[in-house]
Amino acid sequence: MDCNTKEIIVFLERDTFDVSFRKPAFDHEWVEFGETTPGEVVQRLGQATIAICNKVSLRGEALAQLPNLRLIAVAATGVDNVDLAFCRNHNIAVCNTRGYAANSLPEHALMLMLALRRNLVAYRNDVRNGRWHEARQFCLLDHPIADLKGSTLGIVGFGTLGKSMAELGRAIGMDVIVAERKNAATVREGRVAFGELLERSDVISLHCPLTEETKNLISAGELGQMKCDAILINTARGGLIDDHALLAALREGRIAGAGIDVLRNEPPRQGNPLLEVDLPNLIVTPHNAWASRQAMQTLADQLIDNLEAFIRGEPKNLV
Repeated sequence: MDCNTKEIIVFLERDTFDVSFRKPAFDHEWVEFGETTPGEVVQRLGQATIAICNKVSLRGEALAQLPNLRLIAVAATGVDNVDLAFCRNHNIAVCNTRGYAANSLPEHALMLMLALRRNLVAYRNDVRNGRWHEARQFCLLDHPIADLKGSTLGIVGFGTLGKSMAELGRAIGMDVIVAERKNAATVREGRVAFGELLERSDVISLHCPLTEETKNLISAGELGQMKCDAILINTARGGLIDDHALLAALREGRIAGAGIDVLRNEPPRQGNPLLEVDLPNLIVTPHNAWASRQAMQTLADQLIDNLEAFIRGEPKNLV
């Protein structure tokens, strides 16, 4: 890298972060936009040598019109929004940020597990609707409450987040099992077959990336293998689950509940079947499991570290 070259850094989605980013320690011009649509990408990155993005789609058709671009720094772990094949073939480096949500996201997943196991939404609705006022006894016990301790937590995806989820599960007394890849010919030591995990788990938590292999990882067949009193947690990517199949399973009582922090399309401007119902055993949060203040600042600092490492000629977190 020529350290004397002034870099043009364009941040396409600054409004997705409510923390400060330090200035990179190299000669640069910093341009930022609160949000960016796919149709605005080419114009905004026209002079950029470094692009910072989060979820906006960067496909080959747009990237082909950006001859100055040398680095795409993704302000997230998942990179399914970037055309990696095009970047690989056209010498555009792509780096991501990793491990920043190792506490925030598993804690959010645990919150969803607890809320579902203890029927929090149903009891909250009862209180709001005045049923406690009318009760003949001091408490309401109309909805079943169960402990997580002693239950089996099945984890799908065992990277940083999956391992952190396992630690939290064990800390409250859950038995933790980890899935082998779906349809794998062999099962690695310390893991169980994917189908076995579906059948044994009381809670299943997804922590894997969205790829062609994992698209609709959980559909009608997989939901049918789960226990009828099991719950499903997805804080990873919306495309891992078939929304219609999940909704049918919840309505028909084939699984006990689901906690969802991610949807197939975000924001869901065209709607989503999971947002069109009001079920006490379904909790949907707006893709904020990752976003504690501490996690967000860790991400911001790591992203600038990535830029500085690239300019030094020592790139890290490349994908």
